[in-house]
Amino acid sequence: MLPLLGLCFALPLCAGLLEEARSWEDTSDQVGLRIPRQVRLLQRLKTKPLMTEFSVKSTIISRYAFTTVACRMLNRGSEDQEVTFQMQIPAAAFITNFTAVFQGEITEREKRNGDKVKEKRNKTIEDNGEKGTETFRASAVLPSKDKAAFLLSYEELLQRRLGKYEHVVSVRPQQLVGRLTVEVTVLERPGIAELEVLGLQNSRQRGSGRGPDDSGPPPSTVINQNETFAKVVFKPSVVQQAKIAQNGILGDFIVRYDVNREQSIGDIQVLDGYFVHYFAPKDLPPLPKNVVFVLDSSASMVGTKLRQTKDALFTILHDLRPQDHFNIVGFSNRIKVWKDHLVSVTPNSIRDGKVYIHHMSPSGGTDINGALQRGIQLLNDYVAHNDIEDRSVSLVVFLTDGKPTVGETHTLKILNNTREAARGRVCIFTVGIGADVDFKLLEKLSLENCGLTRRVHEDHDARAQLIGFYDEIRTPLLSDIRVDYPPSLVERATRTLFPNYFNGSEIVIAGKLVDRAMDRLHVEVTASNSKKFVVLKKDVPVEPRKVGIDVSQSPRPRGRGQEEPNHLERLWSYLTLKELLSAWLQSIEEPERERLRQEAQALAVNHHFLIPFTSMTLKSAPRTEAPEAAYGMSSTSMATGPETVMQSLRGTHLQPGPAVKKPYNPRIKISKTSADGDPHFVVDFPLSNLTVCFNIDGEPGHILRLVSDHADSGVTVNGELIGAPAPPNGHKKQRTYFRTITILVNKPERSYLEITPSRVIVDGGDRLVLPCNQSAVVGRRGLEVSVSANASVTVSIQGTVAFVVLLHLYKKPAPYQRNHLGFYIANGQGLSSNCHGLLGQFLNQEARLIGLSKSPAHPPVPEAGERSEAVLEVKGRQVPVVWKQRRIYNGEEQVDCWFARNNAAGLIDGEYKGYLAAHPFDSETAFGPGLSQGL
Repeated sequence: MLPLLGLCFALPLCAGLLEEARSWEDTSDQVGLRIPRQVRLLQRLKTKPLMTEFSVKSTIISRYAFTTVACRMLNRGSEDQEVTFQMQIPAAAFITNFTAVFQGEITEREKRNGDKVKEKRNKTIEDNGEKGTETFRASAVLPSKDKAAFLLSYEELLQRRLGKYEHVVSVRPQQLVGRLTVEVTVLERPGIAELEVLGLQNSRQRGSGRGPDDSGPPPSTVINQNETFAKVVFKPSVVQQAKIAQNGILGDFIVRYDVNREQSIGDIQVLDGYFVHYFAPKDLPPLPKNVVFVLDSSASMVGTKLRQTKDALFTILHDLRPQDHFNIVGFSNRIKVWKDHLVSVTPNSIRDGKVYIHHMSPSGGTDINGALQRGIQLLNDYVAHNDIEDRSVSLVVFLTDGKPTVGETHTLKILNNTREAARGRVCIFTVGIGADVDFKLLEKLSLENCGLTRRVHEDHDARAQLIGFYDEIRTPLLSDIRVDYPPSLVERATRTLFPNYFNGSEIVIAGKLVDRAMDRLHVEVTASNSKKFVVLKKDVPVEPRKVGIDVSQSPRPRGRGQEEPNHLERLWSYLTLKELLSAWLQSIEEPERERLRQEAQALAVNHHFLIPFTSMTLKSAPRTEAPEAAYGMSSTSMATGPETVMQSLRGTHLQPGPAVKKPYNPRIKISKTSADGDPHFVVDFPLSNLTVCFNIDGEPGHILRLVSDHADSGVTVNGELIGAPAPPNGHKKQRTYFRTITILVNKPERSYLEITPSRVIVDGGDRLVLPCNQSAVVGRRGLEVSVSANASVTVSIQGTVAFVVLLHLYKKPAPYQRNHLGFYIANGQGLSSNCHGLLGQFLNQEARLIGLSKSPAHPPVPEAGERSEAVLEVKGRQVPVVWKQRRIYNGEEQVDCWFARNNAAGLIDGEYKGYLAAHPFDSETAFGPGLSQGL
């Protein structure tokens, strides 16, 4: 028996891999027998190490893929040789384990330089292509006649693009291999749809993805499949390999599939305290696009690059829909604009646009900053000066092959200028062409402005790759998507705000459940469609299920004796790490960057992920029970992890929040406490299981103090009234509504917010104006403002106070109707016990009904002509009340409440007039007459 020499990092995960490696002993002679004589003769003429085995095993469970690559090599020469293990892996994947195992006799050379294994993971553009890959390399000096085994494990969440998931395995052993196997197992609980295996492809040559690949699976591929399970095995002989490629570089082995899905709230899966939510609706009318194509026409684009880019744009222009609007900007030293405004899509405008693109000629330098500013300005001007009834999305598609050389060339300034101009209202999608492009700049531009980025190789069919990228974003179905779960049941959820949803893609959210024994989970999804505001609600049964097949031989990381890992926990940690790395990449404040780095590092170490902040330490393998010598070697090397390419939140100056415990931004359904309509006030007493309501008959121009906690939490909310005629045959002489809601935040720094039905003004030193017909998320130092287009404005303060302002808009208002606002207290935990105001005074109080025979939680329904009356006791006072029903939440829900008459006399402290403020941002705590005793 030969001694076993091993190196491994993440030692607890190595036992299973080492055991598998040991099972390979004494098989090299058998492998040699399988190689045809002519091929063996050619191989003997070469002295390079022989790869006797190359195998890949992937297990995909709920779109999350665990992959292990195993490679076995033999030094047939009479001298020591360096052996290299090289593997292309997806750029979005995280390495979880690497093991090197050596077999050989212990000799006097045991201290030579070959005792170190060198490992490196580099960003590469070789075979990078449309999707992006990285190359992992490990090398070691192998003594004559010795054997070496390398095992690499990595994990990734498959991305849905153009309606399909793709699992790509790189099969590039660099030589013909005696035993070559690729095995892919797929398990999908909702059911597998349209599984196909594509012909082997070089990633550069992968096209637009518009049509099915008709080349069929490669030779020797076997597919076994039922409704929820599929197993694909590719096991070519040496002769079959030689027919594909004599040098052993076969290409990408691709398994493509989709899953069956319900057309509702999506697919939610739960396992051992973790959940994942997949949301991918279809059959919705597309949102109109406002798109500006910004094309680099500098001198470096001469030749094939510009020609293929023009051809791609010709095809893309034909794909625009009649409801879309577009423009074209070319840039080099100068910024050249086709039209001074966006134009609608007509046969004539498409023809003229193609003529303009055709006549572009390459010359001069590259003014990236100026081109982006002009493209964004065109979109902002169009939205500002046009009354757009339908909701739409604004996009910049930016194509370049170089670095900024003209105008503003400083990267940080370009990023800041772009972010300031876009303000979360314009999404930027960037394409880098060739090897000389500043890809990191393009990546950050897209990441900070709710877009995506791609690299296109210039030596191959760039046209097909550009069209393929555009196909992913050509059909927006929803915008401003927000997914909510009850904060008392869910913690540490990944991000729940998404600027856009494109047809064929997928939104994925993962989180932890507070109570593993819960049986139902309430889910609410809100979004904007082209014609309306979409709200989906569902109580999802929580049925924890174990994996339904035997995956004991799957490549998922586990030590000997350990239980099967929770794939949903792995998926949650994967997504959380991606978000932490994205936030770190965008952050510019050093303390914040350090905090994010530490959080990402701790999570990565705990779950054995290799990221830029963790290192791979090769450790000696444990001794075996056999009486054989074990010689251990160790080495430490830093590895550069994948650079993420992902969508960012819409926003400007958005400071990323803590990923370990994200503050929950509540929905309005959390509390009924509100002031809406004419205005009608509703106060919820959750501890007493009571709801009380009252009216305030104010005068136009009156400013009401709604929440006053300036001295403690630093929060003040006032509402200004506007007048309107009363409806015909009504009992009122006039109506009043809230025209303006003003919020003053004094801690940790002073900020002012003014909200009207048409705009939101945020002033915290830098004045920012957000139109209410465009969605945006902005934030700074604990204050976050989220605008959902034409629907609502949510203001979150320090994660402990949240207000929601509903926008009530009328296309054709009646004489007694006015565009107005509704104010809801969504979360008042951060307000103090001294809080006051018409609503604020009740937040920390209890109430009870006296002199009522039936339960106050179930008030009696009065007979016709009758009224159910009672006495309410609150704050030591007794107030007569009558049972009533009132609609809230934009009329979507009816609540039962006990109504206090006469401007809430006796219910509120003092009189109504004591709650009048002198001006919109009045934060005085000394209220008017009659209030001192209540305060």
